[in-house]
Amino acid sequence: MPDQLPVAQMTAEWYAHLQRYDDTIHSLLRTLAGSNSAALAQCFYQQMLNDPSAGAFLSHDDVRNRLHGSMSRWITDLFSVSDQEELKAVVAHQVTIGRVHARISIPVHLVLRGARVLKEEFILCIAAHGPQDSAVQAQAGRLVIDIIDRAMEIMSYAYSASHDRNSRAEEGYRLFSLTQNLASERERQRGSLLDWENQLMFGHAVGMDKQLLTGISNSEFGLWFRHKGAHAFEGTRESEQILDTMIHIDNELLPQLAAGDKSQQEYIDHLRELRDQVRSIAFHLDALFEQNNELEAGRDVLTRLLNRKFLPVVLSRQITYANRHQQTFALLAIDIDHFKQINDSYGHEAGDAVLKQLAVMLIANSRAGDYLFRMGGEEFLMLMVDVDRNSAVQKAEKIRRLIAAEAFVLPDNRSLNLTISVGLTVFDGHPDYQLHLKRADNALYRAKNNGRNCLIADAV
Repeated sequence: MPDQLPVAQMTAEWYAHLQRYDDTIHSLLRTLAGSNSAALAQCFYQQMLNDPSAGAFLSHDDVRNRLHGSMSRWITDLFSVSDQEELKAVVAHQVTIGRVHARISIPVHLVLRGARVLKEEFILCIAAHGPQDSAVQAQAGRLVIDIIDRAMEIMSYAYSASHDRNSRAEEGYRLFSLTQNLASERERQRGSLLDWENQLMFGHAVGMDKQLLTGISNSEFGLWFRHKGAHAFEGTRESEQILDTMIHIDNELLPQLAAGDKSQQEYIDHLRELRDQVRSIAFHLDALFEQNNELEAGRDVLTRLLNRKFLPVVLSRQITYANRHQQTFALLAIDIDHFKQINDSYGHEAGDAVLKQLAVMLIANSRAGDYLFRMGGEEFLMLMVDVDRNSAVQKAEKIRRLIAAEAFVLPDNRSLNLTISVGLTVFDGHPDYQLHLKRADNALYRAKNNGRNCLIADAV
């Protein structure tokens, strides 16, 4: 736990307060929590689901299939503490919950509202099922309020600390803009935009089936701008204009061009408008690059891939995007098989050469909207945007085969072959990116235990 969280102090204060109540009160709350945890959990989530803003984080299926049981255990554990060691574990769990809430940006007011209802319902349980002694009921009620308030305080403390870190990383990522060199990135994306226009014009000129022509949003340029450029230049007028123009092209101009009931002059007019719109995008793109300076922090020195610094920001934003647009993405955890043997047999210089060549191959086999990270050592992570499970598996398997067939050139001009193991998971709507990273890592672990040089996708 980070030093800025005074966990030891919070634990000591909590435990000292518990000592003020006799065993009768603790035993009563332990019993009532155990027998009523399911009903109390239901009240908690029902209150949260009644708030329209909770729809982005919760559904009745989530509560029924995943959250209700966890909440029931949370209630039982909270009121079952018997010594200071158990309390340390409870406090640590509240810190974890607060960090998870920060990662998925659950509004604090929703949690506090649920906690308020939880306290009210627990006090009603004491009145209905506890002893009729009013003094005992009053003491038990005060302890219920105090315990839940302390749990909320620790969660909020952890939430605030994590949220501040995430905000700083978010701003750093925005400024970083995911470009190694602004000048080369500018030319690359202008080239992608021009390639799309030329392919579209050529397709129309030769009478290609209009269904086979890619819309600008799904072109190399469109993937890059929707998943990277739009965030790098977030908040600018030019960025909004580019996005609006892309939507206009895909939803209006391209269907008009594909329609057969138009005169030759109307057809030419639509083509001219399309060219004007593409030129408008190029103009705004130039303006955006001129307004921003290159920032190198966040890139791995050896491979020039992204390092872990911006991984939380990228994944959080990708989850938000996927949920908003009903899209899916895939995570590929990639590990070089027996990499230690390469270092031991050929030296670390050879190992570095292998890592750089592998990074080049991964870049060559990714799209403009995809993300590549070097996680450390011989481990890499690829985030494939806008893919379903079948296409992700096919693309990942293609990468695995290409790498297995490649001759990796060492500094002394010798070459060697190597293989990779890949663990794959596909986004299923869960808002916590750590869960998806864990699934990809678990799939990778199974791939390595399965003999290596293979791809394992996690269970649906």
